[in-house]
Amino acid sequence: MWSLFSRDPATSFPYELGESLTSEDNRSIWKHHRGKKKQNGEDVSIFICDSKDGNTTHLEVAKGAIKRLKTLRHPCILTYVDSLESDKLVYLVTEPVMPLLSWLSESNLNPAQRSAAMSWGLLQVTKGLSFLNNDGKLIHYNVCASSVFVTPGGEWKLGGVEYANSDSSVFPVKILPQLDVYNPPEKVDPSRMRTTTKWAADMWGLGCLIWEAFNGPLDQSFSLKTTSKIPKTLIATYTQLVGANPAARPNPQTVIDNLRQRGNYFHNDLIETLLFLEEIQIKDATEKQRFFGELSPKLENIPAFVATNKILPAVLTAHEFSNVGSVVLTPLFKIGKLLDEAEYQRQILPCVVKLFSSSDRATRLKLLQQVETLAEHMSPATVNDQVFPQLITGFLDTNPTIREHTVKSIMFLSTKLNYNNLNIEVLKHFARLQAKDEEGGIRTNTTVCLGKIASDLHPEVRQKCLISAFTRAMRDPFPPARIAGVMALAATQQYFPLQDVASKVLPNLCHLTLDPEKNVRDAVFRVLKGFLGKLEKVSEDPSLRETMESEVKSVSVGGSQPASWAGWAVGAITSKFYKTNTGTPPLQRPSTSTSSSTSGTITPSTKTSSLASTPSQDRSRSTSRISTAVANDEDKSDYEDWENSNWKSTDDSPEKKKPSAPLSQKSPTVSEALGAVDDVTCGGEGWGDEDEAWGSLEDGELDDAVCDEKQSLGDMLNTEPIKVSGTASLSWDTTPAEDTDDFFNSLVSNQSQSNTAVSRTSAMKTSSSGGWDEWGGQNPEISSMQGNSSKAEEQRRQREEKRLQRQKEIEAKRAARAGPMKLGAKKI
Repeated sequence: MWSLFSRDPATSFPYELGESLTSEDNRSIWKHHRGKKKQNGEDVSIFICDSKDGNTTHLEVAKGAIKRLKTLRHPCILTYVDSLESDKLVYLVTEPVMPLLSWLSESNLNPAQRSAAMSWGLLQVTKGLSFLNNDGKLIHYNVCASSVFVTPGGEWKLGGVEYANSDSSVFPVKILPQLDVYNPPEKVDPSRMRTTTKWAADMWGLGCLIWEAFNGPLDQSFSLKTTSKIPKTLIATYTQLVGANPAARPNPQTVIDNLRQRGNYFHNDLIETLLFLEEIQIKDATEKQRFFGELSPKLENIPAFVATNKILPAVLTAHEFSNVGSVVLTPLFKIGKLLDEAEYQRQILPCVVKLFSSSDRATRLKLLQQVETLAEHMSPATVNDQVFPQLITGFLDTNPTIREHTVKSIMFLSTKLNYNNLNIEVLKHFARLQAKDEEGGIRTNTTVCLGKIASDLHPEVRQKCLISAFTRAMRDPFPPARIAGVMALAATQQYFPLQDVASKVLPNLCHLTLDPEKNVRDAVFRVLKGFLGKLEKVSEDPSLRETMESEVKSVSVGGSQPASWAGWAVGAITSKFYKTNTGTPPLQRPSTSTSSSTSGTITPSTKTSSLASTPSQDRSRSTSRISTAVANDEDKSDYEDWENSNWKSTDDSPEKKKPSAPLSQKSPTVSEALGAVDDVTCGGEGWGDEDEAWGSLEDGELDDAVCDEKQSLGDMLNTEPIKVSGTASLSWDTTPAEDTDDFFNSLVSNQSQSNTAVSRTSAMKTSSSGGWDEWGGQNPEISSMQGNSSKAEEQRRQREEKRLQRQKEIEAKRAARAGPMKLGAKKI
């Protein structure tokens, strides 16, 4: 029983003692150690003071320091957590900190960050002294480097309160002789004590601390005269602090006010940022928006430990409670790059996942732009259950920028999507976007992204959709979309059986050998050489067939596509659509025509998206105004069947139909839309990085110029159609039967005829066919080519005869009028 009362209380101490942080030149009665709380592993600092040779003086001083520290609560004063006292030792537990001089010697900061961190630390110590001297009516009497500690967030905390008291007339006796070097001159000259102030002794100590921060430990008092390493903006204040006259030493609050002025030592990005965050609750919405908008570039000169420990928590709190919107996302993602995986999962990811359900378009756009970075930290369960259900709403967004970035995001999430989300949901939306989206850039990007995620698709789904999807893209009126379809076939060639290459791929490629755009034709010829070379090798050695088809049924992890086979389509082309110069007048280009009755100009049509200050241009349409001398009803009859042609809508309900664009709508040439393509292609982002088996595709690059569009819609209706091998009937009165084996047509139910047929077929009349308007359609028999072409010519001839007949009727009516009409006579 007596052993219960005599047990050492240190054995029940709820903290684990860690490594020692005490330096060899220890100028404190404490021994500093790292520590952890046994209950939850929380980091702490443990200060130990034990009796030496039976001398209890140190213990009494230590116990007095604990009593004083318990009563001091200030952000700039070392935070008391716990303590333990016995007859032999004293334990003091505080927040986790490091000795100042150790921190300065170990920190790996560039000069700008080091200067900012030291200015912030000295400001905090000065604030702590102002609190003690002006508010607490106390004098510290022990201000030096050994009394200052640094938190993981870079905050300097004032400790060492062993000698703090309220008597300014008598200096306390310090039990460590090493501390005598910090005594002010008035301690040895009592005559100066008559003019001393309450803060004079601590201001002398602050001057000693400034000298030690830039020079190291102070050994002799006369070294204070050396100011070569002290910043010039701090020298004037420093000389006042270490002046011999105690009455001339400024109040700590005066020091703060003077150095906080613009151009002085306490005025920089780090201090301004942290002071704003301390007062963010009293700032109005405008100030918060401006602050977070300017925060991201300032982070370059802010130390990483300050950004992650001080700024990040404030940013997260501001976003959750201050309603500042998407402006905080840019600095949030920038700071997130500094975190390790565990901290990112704990702090950033929960906030980001929650934001995917936001209805704010600016927030959604910034999230989509960061998906590549975010995907690395998200688990498959998080992606499928929390992110993807919210992300797919972007496919249906009315803003083209949101739709475009939603398509791009699938490239980075495809490896983590489950079977249903990737092979059904994503492909359903891709089919609708590629077939119907009015933006040519989005249709192009859909093809590119489908090619890039091909390796992640299920083999059976891949066999059904790839060829039909890419051949549909090859019939797109937008030239980059056709190029994307051609190059996607080349990039995914390992997934096609040789039978499909011969019966489906090559016939469709041959259609484009007479494409109006030269860069399309060049790409087609290179890809044709590759496929033909592959078939020729199999013809020479049939045993190679099994090797070449080895990946048809394979499932690749992480993707095997070259990273740059069509990277230009995602980055360069679409940026042209959504960035316009409001100060530039509309471009006008003449349109040549083979008919004397048709003429027009091409002008870019600009439409403002619902996203603030994000204009978009629809450059995927190739229609022009047609002015003729005949009546309007005759003009309409010429286009009636064109609008009701076999381009099918992929919407699930009639309510989602969009009215067709008027014939007066105009669009710019593709040469302007492809301005950035050549720069990127020539810089190595073309198709030179493909598999070695496709060496024949690497011989050439895209031409630096793109052929201008020279045919308006009227030109196409009144010129001879180009006879392309495999072209089906161009009859606009008949709609071919839907291919029941088409995978993508089966994904989108209740397809109706699209009212946007004018814009989607105007540039591809010579190469589109009824049977290929649905993905996976069968190629018409070559033997029917001549009959189809003849039928198209016959229809054109009939329309011309009808127009001439109408003109004759009008002339006959005019000739039937007998003589001039009398004044006031009624017209018949």
